[in-house]
Amino acid sequence: MADTVLTRQQILDTTEDVLRRYGPAKATVADVARVLRVSPGSIYRHFPTKAALREAVTRDWLDRIHAGLDEIATSDTPAPDRLRQWLTTLFDAKKKHSHDDPELFATFSALTAEHGDVVTEHVRDLTQQIRKIVLAGVERREFADTDVDAAADAVFAATTTFHNPLHAAEWTKPGTDAVFQAVTDLVIAGLVRG
Repeated sequence: MADTVLTRQQILDTTEDVLRRYGPAKATVADVARVLRVSPGSIYRHFPTKAALREAVTRDWLDRIHAGLDEIATSDTPAPDRLRQWLTTLFDAKKKHSHDDPELFATFSALTAEHGDVVTEHVRDLTQQIRKIVLAGVERREFADTDVDAAADAVFAATTTFHNPLHAAEWTKPGTDAVFQAVTDLVIAGLVRG
């Protein structure tokens, strides 16, 4: 591949493949360059360090897993339905990715541990989406008047078992979907009643 046509996304996609093949402990920038048939310097023109590349691929992966959530958060459906759809979409995406490609899911779980700033930023974005839903619900009187920021934080914390990769082994156990539905029902009922 000629260096002049190398794109950031090609590097990210190839890095994901290399991480899948070698794991985060052994994958190198040289491995990515070899697959792309370019020099490591070509990679470094897009990403100044190995850490920057790994951070970018982690962010890209998280964005793909959570694609569509912001659209749900800003839709015009009633807030209780919107929150249920948002939580369900998040849980389903996490289950799907951990089940369909467990090695890659484990690799990215390790990378998210390395790049705490990416995770912090990502959690903040997800919590802001919940905040949009809760605020809309309060404004439309679908939810009781509440401290919107505290409520968004509480919703995220109450549902951690269903989106934090530390709990991935629990997501396919019998009964987990029923527990998820029960927790979602309780969270929404709490917001409706205040």
